[in-house]
Amino acid sequence: MSGESVLAWLGKHAPDVALIDHSRSTATVAEAAEVLGVEPGRIAKTLAFRVGEAPMLLIARGEARLDNQKCKAELGGRPRMLDADTTLELTGHAVGGVCPFGLATALPILADRSLLAYATVFPAAGTRTSSVELEPERLAQLVGARWVDICKLPED
Repeated sequence: MSGESVLAWLGKHAPDVALIDHSRSTATVAEAAEVLGVEPGRIAKTLAFRVGEAPMLLIARGEARLDNQKCKAELGGRPRMLDADTTLELTGHAVGGVCPFGLATALPILADRSLLAYATVFPAAGTRTSSVELEPERLAQLVGARWVDICKLPED
């Protein structure tokens, strides 16, 4: 049902955004970058985690990693990744297709400033083979994300 919820959500909130079905796995950053023919940084991965008891989503560029110090400063605690079952329950999307669209549960959504290095990025679209292409600013605006700086990049 995840793909249908994303299509319905896009139809209502962003009817001009086309869903791209690749017919090949884009479940990991490496797979998505290869299938799309882009650098891994342009893959906008969505991470599901909690700080304390508060679950949330973070959209970050592909090769970015959560920085515990920055998270503590920005969010008040250390992030703990959600397990696959909890992620599916809260988002309605299985790991490999998690995205900020068509969520089963309203969750706070954060967008890491690392995304702003690119004109467009490719978040997943609810399945292990689909994505969309959006400008980072529009992505954040569409899903009501709050911009944060809580990731580190490989070169940091």
